[in-house]
Amino acid sequence: MHFAVLGGIIFGADVLLHPPVKDERTITVTKALRQSFIDNFDEDKARVPSDAELKKIVDSWVASEILYREGKALAVDRGDDMIRDRIAYKLQLLIFDQISVPQPTQEQLHAWFANNHDRFDEPERVGFYLTPPTDEATARRQLEDIQTQHESGDLQKQTRAVLARPVASLAPAFGAGFRDGLLALPLGQWSVLQSNDGWHVVRLDSRRAGVPASFASVRDEAARIWHTEETRKRAWEAVNRLKASYTVRYEQ
Repeated sequence: MHFAVLGGIIFGADVLLHPPVKDERTITVTKALRQSFIDNFDEDKARVPSDAELKKIVDSWVASEILYREGKALAVDRGDDMIRDRIAYKLQLLIFDQISVPQPTQEQLHAWFANNHDRFDEPERVGFYLTPPTDEATARRQLEDIQTQHESGDLQKQTRAVLARPVASLAPAFGAGFRDGLLALPLGQWSVLQSNDGWHVVRLDSRRAGVPASFASVRDEAARIWHTEETRKRAWEAVNRLKASYTVRYEQ
């Protein structure tokens, strides 16, 4: 018994220290692989491939596998960002496929909705008319022409209507001063305002208050978004676990 145990230990140590060399010259077309070719042959599942068609599919896969292995042996993938990204993307899909996220509890979903309700709320919106950007003096002359109904045909054509624009998007697009000036205007009154691009003649045409979303009305959409974000979160955690086995050096 002692000799048997000692032999087992020696054999195990030898396997660990001298693992068998993987036979890179052997390509195995497994039953599962052949079945996947059959399953994916027709999206509508109307028919399965004939023997000749299946042979072509298998031959094509074998050829691709040979070219892939030969390319890897020649290191043609090194320095090729396209190949690297394709392999990384494939592994990302494998990680996502292995993640199983249970349905959220009512408490989880309510808490998530409370922190993200602004993504579902109907924002405050405004509608307004806007002339092209120009200098202040020109904009004020245009304002006088509009007020006396003597504006040119070109100015009429170039004046655009901005419909149902979320108020939150005004400052990033036009500037905070433009937003504040626009919201201070009475409806239907033309005025001159400065944006990030220049001076405009502007008329506030409509203003609609925002409406907070109710949990009941968006529950299904909230659950779908929660599931997507939770899956991404867990996938990133899986990547970080893989990262723990690597040393990342940053050259200065």
